[in-house]
Amino acid sequence: MSACSHESPPYDLVIGGGLLVDPRRSSPATGDVAVRDGRVEAVVTPGSADARCQKFLDARGLLVTPGLIDLHTHVYDGRTGLGTPADAVGVEAGVTTLVDAGSVGCDSFADFEATVVATGSTRILSWLNISRHGLTRGTRELAGHDSVRHAETVRTILENPATIRGVKIRMSRSVVGENGLEPLRAAKRVAAEVAAATGRPFPVMVHVGNAPPALGDVLDLLEAGDVVTHAFHGKRGGLFPAAGPGPIPQALAAVRRGVRLDIGHGSASFAFDTMERALEAGIGPHTISTDIHQENVAGPVHSLTTTMTKMLAVGLTLNETVRATTSAAAETIGLAGELGTLAVGSVADLTVLDLAEGATRLVDAEGRTRTAQALLTPVATVRAGVLHDIRKATE
Repeated sequence: MSACSHESPPYDLVIGGGLLVDPRRSSPATGDVAVRDGRVEAVVTPGSADARCQKFLDARGLLVTPGLIDLHTHVYDGRTGLGTPADAVGVEAGVTTLVDAGSVGCDSFADFEATVVATGSTRILSWLNISRHGLTRGTRELAGHDSVRHAETVRTILENPATIRGVKIRMSRSVVGENGLEPLRAAKRVAAEVAAATGRPFPVMVHVGNAPPALGDVLDLLEAGDVVTHAFHGKRGGLFPAAGPGPIPQALAAVRRGVRLDIGHGSASFAFDTMERALEAGIGPHTISTDIHQENVAGPVHSLTTTMTKMLAVGLTLNETVRATTSAAAETIGLAGELGTLAVGSVADLTVLDLAEGATRLVDAEGRTRTAQALLTPVATVRAGVLHDIRKATE
């Protein structure tokens, strides 16, 4: 990074000479991104803004994308067994926005807001757990009969619209116990009431895993805009039946009506084999997320950029991979146009990446491997106009 020389520089920061990977465009193009007052002020031809800024980051030979968004994380550090420090998997790892996926419910949201959302450099948003406890009492948050408080959950959401972007529910045997589909119906009732009160769609993110309840029954309750995370796991009862080559019919119907399939890699919830079968069947991930937490940050997840590299290894293009972690993610949480774009006037969230050539062995949650021919690694993060130079910090 260097300082620009100009008497009255019109820009606070210029990211110069990088290959801009913007989901709005069909192909990357070299350019400069100029930032002022936390917003993208201009996107111009290379070199035209170099001497007109207070700070300049040379991005030649690097990729410049909208700020990466990880839709499924656990960052309630210190209050849940899974929580990991937000900035370590956020701006220090090339990710400008983390959406915590259900670590907290209505009982603990105020503490989460004060101790996590308001304290770091990374933007923290929330999928509020339909369980009042979230994950603060372990991982069987919906097995009891007093876990869901409809009125309190709706009130918490309506009082915190900037942070809470949807409802999270974990629908697998170990979580719901004997309650079956009822917790999901409760989550959908909360989402419907919030949508009616705010006049905007309010999605539900559903964790799927071991049945019961059966995946097909879960999918039948979901609507356009809802998210299925861990969609490409390798467990029984997933997208593909035990017999037959194609995906279950409920999955095809759900995708057609606008239900969104998310990676949600996690410790046990992403399989290369499932992903490749899905792609062959014409079903791809709408969004790419990590489900990163204390128990998988050292592997097999590591980071969002490692998870993106895995998607490149199974055949997604660079543009598809970036779109799934930027504009598609922003749209999912109702922030299209503000985040996930390099458009002039949008929030100046950017990620600078190195796509380093060379064979890299990657491991999924099943222990199976694939080899990528290039590895995405973060070089710098710009969060609302503030530069975090990762490369310099690690030298």
